[in-house]
Amino acid sequence: MTESLYDSYHRQIDYMRISVTDRCNLRCIYCNASTRQHLSHDDILRYEEISRVVRIAAKLGVHSIRLTGGEPTVRPRVAELVSMLRGIAGIKDISMTTNAVNLTEMAQPLKRAGLDRVNISLDTFRPERFAAMCGVGRLDDVLLGIEAARKAGLNPVKTNTVVLRGINDDEVVDFARKSVTDAWNVRFIEEMPLVDNPNGYKLVSVREIKEIIEREMGPMQPYDCPSGGHGPARYYHLGGGGGTIGLIGPVTDCFCDTCNRFRLTADGKLRPCLLREDEVDLKSALRAEASDEEIEALMLRAVAMKQEKHQLDEHIVPHGRNMRQIGG
Repeated sequence: MTESLYDSYHRQIDYMRISVTDRCNLRCIYCNASTRQHLSHDDILRYEEISRVVRIAAKLGVHSIRLTGGEPTVRPRVAELVSMLRGIAGIKDISMTTNAVNLTEMAQPLKRAGLDRVNISLDTFRPERFAAMCGVGRLDDVLLGIEAARKAGLNPVKTNTVVLRGINDDEVVDFARKSVTDAWNVRFIEEMPLVDNPNGYKLVSVREIKEIIEREMGPMQPYDCPSGGHGPARYYHLGGGGGTIGLIGPVTDCFCDTCNRFRLTADGKLRPCLLREDEVDLKSALRAEASDEEIEALMLRAVAMKQEKHQLDEHIVPHGRNMRQIGG
């Protein structure tokens, strides 16, 4: 029988984000810092280990899974993992966060394997700026990947844009306009003060983002969360548009009171909060042939460790890992 999992603050935990690799085919300036070594092949969880963790978590009431990285599509045969997770009783929704570079070839296989939808990271529409922000890759590949995801039925396709002051904040209206002209579901995300960011901290608050959009395009109307939404975005739409605008403010608009998730890092640590250092080591237990009951007990320990909120308002930030190591 499936149980329900609650933390000490009576928040139901039903969502697990799983980093399948810390490697990426882009080098985005706010995420993939070059000063951190990548994990070795033996360090990361095998697909069978991830599947076992999800099977045990599903019995505790977890029903939504998001695959992340690094970039999940660079891990070989990731569609096989999707298929394995799709077969687990109790799992109702499987999504992926991706940069879309590989989706032209992979969208259809991922859909056939059981992936429901994708969130696509896209921070600029300008090719020269894309090269500067991402280090490698081509903007055209991302745009083609977005269309491939739509055609494959990985809907709703959402785009995630991290807004950086003085770098891409002049494109906020361009992204917002896509929700009207092309029915895009665009989301704007505040930069988080994680480690190893050589670019410096260039936060633009969601309040500022909303003001920029409304100054140019008129009032944004609150909108009920679209189907498939399990995250922290506050959704809006603009008059005449078939798409949505989501605002995610982990720094200035804390949503910890509704947090419903924990995170499994690529090296097998269960992390109750993105912005705290607390972790529980599942990989060591898995490779020591621990029983399902022992793995379950470790998961319950991680949930019990969840604090009421992060500490960004106290200027306390995590220093142990950067985003590609945790899983965005």
